[in-house]
Amino acid sequence: MAVMVQTPSTTYASDAATAPPKKSAPVWAVLLAACAGQFLVVLDVSVVNTALPSMRADLGMSAIGLQWVVNAYSIAFAGFMLLGGRAGDLFGRKRMFLLGLGLFTAASLGGGLAQAEWQLLAARAVQGLGAAILAPSTLTILTSAVPEGPARIRAIGVWSAVGAGGGAAGGLVGGVLTDLLSWRWVLLINVPIGALVIVAGLAWLTESRAGQARHLDVPGAVLVTAGLATLAYGIVQTEEKGWTAAATLVPLAAGLALLAAFLVVEARTKVPLMPLKLFRVRSVSAANAAMFVCGGGMFAMWMFMTLYAQNVLDYSPLKAGLALIPSSLTIVLGSMLAPRVMPVLGAKNVSVLGIVVAAAGFGWQSTMTVDGAYVTSIMLPGIVMMFGAGLATTPLASLATSGAQPGDAGLVSGLINTSRTMGGALGLAVLSTVAAAQMDGSTSRQALTDGYAMAFRTSGFILLAGVVMLLLWMPAQRTAASRG
Repeated sequence: MAVMVQTPSTTYASDAATAPPKKSAPVWAVLLAACAGQFLVVLDVSVVNTALPSMRADLGMSAIGLQWVVNAYSIAFAGFMLLGGRAGDLFGRKRMFLLGLGLFTAASLGGGLAQAEWQLLAARAVQGLGAAILAPSTLTILTSAVPEGPARIRAIGVWSAVGAGGGAAGGLVGGVLTDLLSWRWVLLINVPIGALVIVAGLAWLTESRAGQARHLDVPGAVLVTAGLATLAYGIVQTEEKGWTAAATLVPLAAGLALLAAFLVVEARTKVPLMPLKLFRVRSVSAANAAMFVCGGGMFAMWMFMTLYAQNVLDYSPLKAGLALIPSSLTIVLGSMLAPRVMPVLGAKNVSVLGIVVAAAGFGWQSTMTVDGAYVTSIMLPGIVMMFGAGLATTPLASLATSGAQPGDAGLVSGLINTSRTMGGALGLAVLSTVAAAQMDGSTSRQALTDGYAMAFRTSGFILLAGVVMLLLWMPAQRTAASRG
């Protein structure tokens, strides 16, 4: 899943105070630029899914290589997002917005022109780095331009829906471009759009920053990214080598050691990338842990649904993309509905409800068959999965960001999105291994169906674990009705 949301409860009053005294662009222009950047970032998490079979045929990629087309982006995205958020706070949100978007656009060009597997994977990793610099600034730019109150809530609702729609629309956009043009256009399409958004950003956005001492925890960012990538590589190795082979155990141990070193660095540095003190707040730690778990369960959904549609049901890339339109619309509906029911039910209850609904959808999807009908094997379970996902993500972000200081706006936004994306990257590695183990080396349609079904079933149980975590860890939230 690729939803990136923030909440209307977080305020950034200091941003306006630190902005240069110049004539501001219309709010609609700022909203358009910020949402366009957010849409591109989230779209590219899932847009490659429908193009994976074509990439494999054109570049001679391995099955593991296909996983890394997705994971190279998501791991770099997750690993450097905290750094990107802090850089925006310290050096300016507009500056980081333009820098990240420029890097993202250039890497898209490189990926679209790739002639070998390593070139494509390298371009995807650089895309993820650009996205990590860009993404945290999109929200803080928006909130600094819109006064607190109903207008800001509406603006954030639009921003959240665009983020949700970007991830959900990836399958359709990728399918259309792959079928009508080439898989290369799922990356090349970012180039003209990115250039237009850069021009809009230069013209419309106003600079803002937190005004703190300029210090970045680069060692922390490198350690967490390297640790996550190494750990994911070790998990992927289990598919071919097994859990007891040195080729698996060495990267697993190295990944855990790098992540442990990251925690040591964060505990000792003066200005840490991820201040561990944030996790002393129970709601912050519980929400980030739940977002990590839910990301692990939901993130791989688009990939497996697309592979099932193309490899088992013989859909073309375009047809596979069209098949996901209902669920794409439903995740936007869930994201827009969540802020309306949160004041009544409470953020915690809405999160639990959304995750339970999503888990039910994953269980339904796991009943897929070799000759499954579209309505019962793709459309309806997809609608249930994605409505639950959209309903759950906004309140989780609200819980995680409550109490944040204005100067930590970018950091906190980056932290919750990092938790989701890190969980998604590791979840993809785990679920791909689970599916491969179920297939047991067979590429028959029945074996593929059984493997994909097992991945969805496992995802459902992961989500239920997230529900238990929220119920036991997250403190109770007061609703508007209980406040009187």
